[in-house]
Order: sequence, then C-alpha cells, then structure tokens
Amino acid sequence: MELVRKAVRWASFVLLAALVVTPLAQITMRGVFNVPLAGAEELAKYFLICLTFLSAAYVTREGGQIRMEEFQFLLPPKPRWILQLVIEISGIALFGVLFVAAVITITRNLNSVTPVLEIPFLLFFAPLALGSLLLVVETLAMLVHTWRTRRPEAKRTVLS
Repeated sequence: MELVRKAVRWASFVLLAALVVTPLAQITMRGVFNVPLAGAEELAKYFLICLTFLSAAYVTREGGQIRMEEFQFLLPPKPRWILQLVIEISGIALFGVLFVAAVITITRNLNSVTPVLEIPFLLFFAPLALGSLLLVVETLAMLVHTWRTRRPEAKRTVLS
C-alpha cells in the first residue's frame, strides 16, 4: 500500500505542476506570440479534476481533511471514539457510492468524448472512479486503526 501512496503523492505533484504550467503556456502563447493554445482551458480543467480526486486519498491519509477536531475534543473519549467510527463508516459508504456511480456513468458513456480536445469519457471520469476507490481504501484503513486502538484518535490537524 505504501507504494500506491507514494505513486499518488508523486502523481499529485505532477498534476499540480501541469495545472500551473497549462494556463501559463496559454497566457504566453496568446500574449507573446498572439496564437492561442487550443483546448488549454479544457486541459487545465482536466488536470484540476485529476488533482482533486487523486490527491484526496493522500490528503485523507495525512489528516488534512476537515475533521472538526475542535468540536470533537469537547466530547469525552468514549463518545468521541464512537463519533469517529461513525464518521469513518459514513465516509466509506459515501465514497463507495461515489465509486459505483462513477463506474456506472463511465460504462453508460463509453463512446462519448469531451467537446474540444475529444478526451474519451472513460479517461475523463477515470480520476473520479480511481480517487473514490482510493478514498474507500484509506478511510477503511483509518476505520480499522480506530477500531483496533479502542480509543479516539488524537488531534492531527495538518496545516501547511
């Protein structure tokens, strides 16, 4: 699993760089050479979608998701532990539904493409399916960890 996490992290870095470079290239091509880069906006949207869904599992793993820990710490340990279990179970259910919905949408639109760049719909929706599957796995790992420790998770807010 660590190899997958490392691959997701590096893919996120590459996608972030592509998301920055694409509009920069569009501005340069249009401003300096007076030749607009066709499809740059659609490509930047695609990179944003990929970055958002693929990096979500890494962010969850590192404790960067909104967890409202300040409110959780107002509760005694046992109810806080139960609340954390409920949150993780709810997350698994939500991300599982998102994964199934993405797979169904992909299978129903296999012959469709995006308007400008004609990116196949499969490729366009793949980050949603893969990202939600990774979120299910990471949230399940968090659930197993919380269950095994039999105590609430300590505060993990990551600010960077």
